[in-house]
Amino acid sequence: MAAPSGSLWLYGMHAVAAALANPKRRVRRLLATTDAEETLAERLPRPWRVQAERVEKNRFQTFLTEDAVHQGVALLADPLPSADLEDAIAASAGPVLLLDQVTDPRNVGAILRSAAAFGVAAVVMQDRNAPPETAALARTASGALETVPVVREVNLSRTIQTLQKHGYWVMGLAGEAKRTLAQACPRDRRVALVLGAEDTGLRRLQRETCDELVRLPILPAMESLNVSAAATAALYELAREGQADES
Repeated sequence: MAAPSGSLWLYGMHAVAAALANPKRRVRRLLATTDAEETLAERLPRPWRVQAERVEKNRFQTFLTEDAVHQGVALLADPLPSADLEDAIAASAGPVLLLDQVTDPRNVGAILRSAAAFGVAAVVMQDRNAPPETAALARTASGALETVPVVREVNLSRTIQTLQKHGYWVMGLAGEAKRTLAQACPRDRRVALVLGAEDTGLRRLQRETCDELVRLPILPAMESLNVSAAATAALYELAREGQADES
């Protein structure tokens, strides 16, 4: 039972509950075991926008991958439309994350989860050289895909310039940078962080367009962090700096 063209199966309790609760998400079918439906109702009280179809657990093997941790529930839905950057930064004072050709959907999902935890205003990716919305991405994001605005842009350097015009200080993470993120983080303006691809890092144009390149204070024995781990550490550092300003 493959998903029709233009739609996808979301699975797992967090991802399905968050999608059902998101009015921007168009939902089509909900399949659940008896136990999973009860658990979902505890997490998200009825009425839901679509009636659950009761199925046996082995039914999920017919349309999900063998390693899918579905927890007895799956939701057929349409992908979310790209968020609007102007709307996102007007709605939240949090930082903006820009992903420069980060292609692994599980890394993107993990970044979204951290973005939700630390109040990120938007995550910006390119139309190309970035993963489309997939079940694996949504599962890793654990519901954050429904709450963090995801903006898809054609030209990332132009988006950096747009943020700069709005008063953002845009910092690119690079291991060879002279100053750490904590040293460079401004106290009087909003910030955006640019993270590069898993293997090649930031591309030249993004490096040149950023206001400053910064690094995380990791030991020399380890050259770099996985991009999702780097995003989490950087967002924690920004949150810590913000709390220091408020105290």
